[in-house]
Amino acid sequence: MDIDYRVAFDLAPVGLILSRNRAIVDCNRHVCEMFGASRELLVGASFQVLYPSADEFERTGSRIAPILNRSGTYADDRIMKRANGETFWCHITGRTLNQSTPHEAGIWSFEDLSSRRPVKAELTAREREVAAHLMDGLTSKEIGKALTISHRTVEIYRARLMRKYKASNTGDLVHRLMAGG
Repeated sequence: MDIDYRVAFDLAPVGLILSRNRAIVDCNRHVCEMFGASRELLVGASFQVLYPSADEFERTGSRIAPILNRSGTYADDRIMKRANGETFWCHITGRTLNQSTPHEAGIWSFEDLSSRRPVKAELTAREREVAAHLMDGLTSKEIGKALTISHRTVEIYRARLMRKYKASNTGDLVHRLMAGG
């Protein structure tokens, strides 16, 4: 039996996006369902439509480019935004097709984590970034380096997150973030 790769792409059990210069060239049904948007709305659009803010879109692009340059692949958990404005945790994995110009062309998979990790508090863009790195087990110094901010600034954001999630310590915060509150 011959495999119809277009049908396989469209019916894949994870969201798939083909990109060129951080714009969506093609996406499958799962992406449309996950983000609550039609294929017509997404194809040709900048990835920015999937992010909670333009700032996060820009910072993420800057942060992942050197990693894609070095290894050709990238993965993380981050908060994304549906077409209706709802935010949700998403696992994203990508591969560049040209390591020397990492955003030129790529393929990205998206997995909605909201059923096991709902977003329970209103978070700022920077709080979302710090929360994602905390869940990866990074220290304040490591997060500061990854986000190009001081570790003291990271500690301020962590304290805000602890207040919002009513956490008693960092371990409790990570547990509450993972459990959704």
